[in-house]
Amino acid sequence: MELIEWDDFTKVELRVGRVVAAEPFPEARRPAYRLQVDFGEEIGVRKSSAQITALYSPQSLVGKLVVAVVNFPPKQIGPMMSECLVTGFHDAGGRVSLCVPEHEVPLGTRLL
Repeated sequence: MELIEWDDFTKVELRVGRVVAAEPFPEARRPAYRLQVDFGEEIGVRKSSAQITALYSPQSLVGKLVVAVVNFPPKQIGPMMSECLVTGFHDAGGRVSLCVPEHEVPLGTRLL
């Protein structure tokens, strides 16, 4: 494992957002959803592609708090420009389980 400096970690903007829309993303190479995530007034709503179809339905995602990196440059994914990276962990079967706050926190709150 490569060690990083504290300054490296502080450059990553991990923020809490709420999924406000989720829909299938059939143009993605691997099964994915197109998400719109609201990070509050300062950051606003950002789009993301998330390969989380094994454990979540679009309906189960709307209203869910998620943790995402908001300071990566936009990335073209098929016909969509992804504006943030929603985080998660692979389980033993390779399915992605979202990284989520345990309790309600204000949108846009930064993880530190």
